Amino acid sequence: MTEIRNYTMNFGPQHPAAHGVLRVVMELDGEVIQRVDPHIGLLHRGTEKLAETKPFNQSIGYMDRLDYVSMMCSEHGYVRAIEKLLGVTAPIRAQYIRVMFDEITRILSHLLWLGAHALDVGAMTVFLYCFREREDLIDCYEAVSGARMHATYYRPGGVYRDLPDSMPQYETAKGHKEKNAARLNEQRQGSLLDFIAAFTERFDACVDDYETLLTDNRIWKQRTVDIGVVNKERALQLGFSGPMLRGSGVEWDLRKKQPYAVYDKIDFDIPVGVNGDSYDRYLVRIEEFRQSNRIIRQCIDWLRNNPGPVMLDNNKLTAPRRETMKRDMESLIHHFKLFTEGYCVPEGEVYAAIEAPKGEFGIYMISDGANKPYRVKIRAPGFAHLGALDEMSKGHMIADMVAIIGTQDIVFGEIDR
Repeated sequence: MTEIRNYTMNFGPQHPAAHGVLRVVMELDGEVIQRVDPHIGLLHRGTEKLAETKPFNQSIGYMDRLDYVSMMCSEHGYVRAIEKLLGVTAPIRAQYIRVMFDEITRILSHLLWLGAHALDVGAMTVFLYCFREREDLIDCYEAVSGARMHATYYRPGGVYRDLPDSMPQYETAKGHKEKNAARLNEQRQGSLLDFIAAFTERFDACVDDYETLLTDNRIWKQRTVDIGVVNKERALQLGFSGPMLRGSGVEWDLRKKQPYAVYDKIDFDIPVGVNGDSYDRYLVRIEEFRQSNRIIRQCIDWLRNNPGPVMLDNNKLTAPRRETMKRDMESLIHHFKLFTEGYCVPEGEVYAAIEAPKGEFGIYMISDGANKPYRVKIRAPGFAHLGALDEMSKGHMIADMVAIIGTQDIVFGEIDR
């Protein structure tokens, strides 16, 4: 008799669907998965320990590099933790700006997820469509912070600066004809708010296009329906959050259940799945596109009608205006102290969480009264989801592994922190 035994094989880190640096050791019976063991640590940069060696205000840039497609959301969690320890609240205009950019970031993150997930499963066009929309939103990042990705825009006490009154224009260059540059600049004649408003007007139709390509597509449904099913009770036990939890039928969203910033003043709905499979999680995220668009519109209306400060007027925490710093000795001292030593935060411990695009992103911070945190612990949503990979993929085929990793929407910056 021929001996039939399971064999072991590596999935990733070279595999394009392993999203960078995930190595999964799979035990297979033919093409059926018996057991998987996800190996992490190939990207580990010690973000928590780095944050413990720097003044509070110098670690905001590290947060951008955790979930590096949800940059400002990670900043928001960290900045909220510092504000809780300090006992300060950002001006109301800054809070509306934060909420607007949180939702822009949610759309950015979901666009990358949808494009990459569809590409992994075998649909090419959606990837190109998603990146077309992403480009506009990345321009919004660049307009407020000067950076396309790692913005460092949120600060304890508010945001770096108010929204600009004009958008950067495309110039006629070697590769750009004048006619083409004029077409690209059509939406850029007004302020940043006008540009975002124009985006929200056309974005719902773009989401309809994604749905036309995928939602009732026979191949897409064959690849995602009943794949990676997690029921309601098990999702809670596994520590799921965000679309992974809502896809299993649990109506839990920190923006509604534990509101922060100005989410309690904004009208939106929480999309919830029924079956807890990859298809339901796809539908939840598609509906989140529409709800985020709705939130952004409400923020635009409020910001247009309510000018005001976007930063606390406290030079112990926030840098003085540059022209003041140039001519006033006291402001110069504040500026120097702030950027060399930072500020001391009262003793205490705090946990601040936000509803990031992938789930609950939390910062647990202990302060011993010094100018740098005694301990920083990051609660990354993707880490808990990756822990369920074995359970979600048991009994499925190798090809389904791609769909399961895709539906988890994992980004390794936050998992290998």
